Amino acid sequence: MKHEVVRDYYGKVLQGSEDLQTNACCTPEDMPDYLKAVLSKIHDDVLARYYGCGLVAPQDLTGMRILDLGSGSGRDVYALAGLVGPEGYVVGVDMTDEQLDVARRHVDFHADAFGYAAPNVEFHKGYIEKLDELELEDGSFDIIISNCVINLSPDKEAVLREVYRLLKPGGEMYFSDVYSDRRVPNELLDDPVLYGECLSGALYWNDFENLAKKTGFNDPRLVEDRVLTIENPEIEKKLEGIGFHSATYRLFKLDGLEPACEDYGHSAKYKGTMENAPEFFNLDKGHRFRVGVDHPVCGNTYLMLADSRFATHFEFTGSFDAHLGLFEGCGSAIPFGKNSSAGVSSCC
Repeated sequence: MKHEVVRDYYGKVLQGSEDLQTNACCTPEDMPDYLKAVLSKIHDDVLARYYGCGLVAPQDLTGMRILDLGSGSGRDVYALAGLVGPEGYVVGVDMTDEQLDVARRHVDFHADAFGYAAPNVEFHKGYIEKLDELELEDGSFDIIISNCVINLSPDKEAVLREVYRLLKPGGEMYFSDVYSDRRVPNELLDDPVLYGECLSGALYWNDFENLAKKTGFNDPRLVEDRVLTIENPEIEKKLEGIGFHSATYRLFKLDGLEPACEDYGHSAKYKGTMENAPEFFNLDKGHRFRVGVDHPVCGNTYLMLADSRFATHFEFTGSFDAHLGLFEGCGSAIPFGKNSSAGVSSCC
């Protein structure tokens, strides 16, 4: 039933972003200039039917193979196609015919816009809980993204299991979604507007983090978040004081990640070699690595850098020979809304 509700809402009810009734499915306007340059090449028809809630373009994308879950009209697929270069490839999956029609209509347009000899994208119709029904090989993607879509899935655990299966070792899921500050009452799930606006299907943030760990993604990392203000009195009344955040997380498929951040005496020094990140690299909300500075890191952070595509951009010291206890500063309170410790690796 939920699939039909979502398909109807995004295929027929919404004809453009101006039809949204809340600000849940809206991306903040502030973004780096290099992303603005890429988005300026996206076709207007694609942009007009975009309903994301964040930016899903992590650093160091050249040559990457990327999967977009719930790709809609293709905005993020095409933006990433411009960032991965002609040697990279981006695959979109969506279940809504009207959205897929828009995306497929402009494949050649975007290849020309980016100056590629051939398109480096493709789109599949399918459900993000049932990726095993598509011809996608195990361990075939460097990065999997999603932009304000997983909250719409009736089986979020199945989505994360499929993501884990499809990622390469050392790969990551980098995605934005809507989260609640408490569990949303079940009766609100049947409201098509609340569900379609990415609210009643949102996971309580702590349930999400536990689900991520259950499906193999130990130590989920919050990259950024913002409060959703809703700005619709009728919908706010229905929600009865539940708070919502739009948040971006990264989940790494890595052997050896521990449930807590343990100290083994590692440190990492950023070389400044990532494109569009000459002065610092933000791994997550609590880790900004400045060029040439030796940052103490926990064992999990070390693995996220040393056993991923980021390895060539860092110099490392330390080993796992001696355990020094819990890495100082880690906690379990709600992470949203706290100030990041920019430049200080004090918490994982």
